[in-house]
Amino acid sequence: MKILNAQQIRDVDAHTIANEPIDSIDLMERAAMACTDEISSMFDKTKLFFVFCGQGNNGGDGLAISRQLYERGYDVKVFLADFSSNESEGYLINKKKLKNYGIDVIRLSEKGLPFIKGNSVIIDAVFGIGLNREVQGEYAKTIHHLNLVSEKGIPVVSIDLPSGLFDEDNSSNNTHNIIRASITLTFQVPKLAFMFSENSVYVGKWKVLNIGLDEGYIEKLSSPYNYIDFKTAASLYKRRDVFSHKGIFGHALLIAGSYGKMGAAVLAAKACLRSGTGLLTTHIPGSGYSILQTTVPESMVHSDINEKTISECFAIEKYTAIGAGPGIGTEKITAVVIKALLQNSTSPLVLDADALNILSENKTWLSFLPPSTILTPHLKEFERLAGKTSNSFQRLALVREFAKKNNLVLVLKGANTAIAFADGTVWFNSTGNPGMATAGSGDVLTGILTGLIAQGYGVLQASIFGVYLHGLSGDFAKEELGEDALIASDIIKYLPKAFLALSSYKPAV
Repeated sequence: MKILNAQQIRDVDAHTIANEPIDSIDLMERAAMACTDEISSMFDKTKLFFVFCGQGNNGGDGLAISRQLYERGYDVKVFLADFSSNESEGYLINKKKLKNYGIDVIRLSEKGLPFIKGNSVIIDAVFGIGLNREVQGEYAKTIHHLNLVSEKGIPVVSIDLPSGLFDEDNSSNNTHNIIRASITLTFQVPKLAFMFSENSVYVGKWKVLNIGLDEGYIEKLSSPYNYIDFKTAASLYKRRDVFSHKGIFGHALLIAGSYGKMGAAVLAAKACLRSGTGLLTTHIPGSGYSILQTTVPESMVHSDINEKTISECFAIEKYTAIGAGPGIGTEKITAVVIKALLQNSTSPLVLDADALNILSENKTWLSFLPPSTILTPHLKEFERLAGKTSNSFQRLALVREFAKKNNLVLVLKGANTAIAFADGTVWFNSTGNPGMATAGSGDVLTGILTGLIAQGYGVLQASIFGVYLHGLSGDFAKEELGEDALIASDIIKYLPKAFLALSSYKPAV
């Protein structure tokens, strides 16, 4: 699913209006109906709706939603944030339509801000995607009032975007003047601002509503940003031939573990095998031999001559994918092994954890990375590799630059994990939950990515599919176990269920 900017969305609107064809006001009605259907499913008719409408098309949406809710038997009050002389055609038409209904319509410029009682819902339709400067004056006062009300537990539903939030870069925005929504119902495609952690307090939970914009035209538009949904991930799944054998699905190598951290090797190895690699060899310190042989009998074990840490360089030519880093530590002798791996590997590499920490201490080694190497840092590991930034938008720019400059794939782990490719494109993940913020979760991802590449997934496909699969498995674990008690082993446990879900997808003919 593409993430489009404000101008591109306006272009899609115009194209749909011209080519469906459909009148602009009818498209607004359709968008409003999608919102009304969703709102009706969330709230019963005991609620009193306070709908705040600006004077642009977002306000027109709000007026149409007010009318549709009223027609369904909801109690609705409309408040017009009429602090400007600029009024869109859609706003004026829907304002006129309301005159035929028994809905209270109050002008804030005359009556001031209302008292909002407890059993209420606020609908925010003041500003939408067209906003490009910070909110000021009476509009800001309105937003402050609504945010104070929302602090008392009254839900706020924002239409398309929370009023005051820019659709992409909010670095220069006055964040005090942004609605803090409980729920954002956005039209047709996600917005880039939704991907950033600092904006979650404004966006709340969000949902994309299909309002029938021209999908074919959207696909033709160029955007560096994409959102991985179920359909996208399922389309990358590789089905197995009935005559397959283990030799077809590759031979993965994991370099993992050190004394006291053999659990990282166990987790990565189990995840790698559960991801479908035909064969797996795990290279570990000598002291971990019995642990691996006992806990992961499906894996072959290559023991290092050093009992406590990785110290040995060995032949790696036969492996179809190599994952390195989980639990290996940053000893100098281990760093020598990682350097040799970077210099000599002709197979795709997945580097995580201490392999990244070693790399951050030896940045000149970035030039040794084979093309399309996958790095999987969390935020702090990325800071050590590439430097600090002030906010998520600036970090995204640095992530893209780093991937381009070093000709690699960078998987920046976190909520909405960002996968940046050397061509400048970025894919944000839609799966996963806070329960996955636990020790070993990254080791599991390393195993998954290594296993997928070993069996024949391309590096780009494995990155997108693997990150989604990892998160989906975590989501299935959450459904059964909750977030608080979730551990990394649970993610592995639910990998089969995640694979089954993705493999059962049948695209519409």
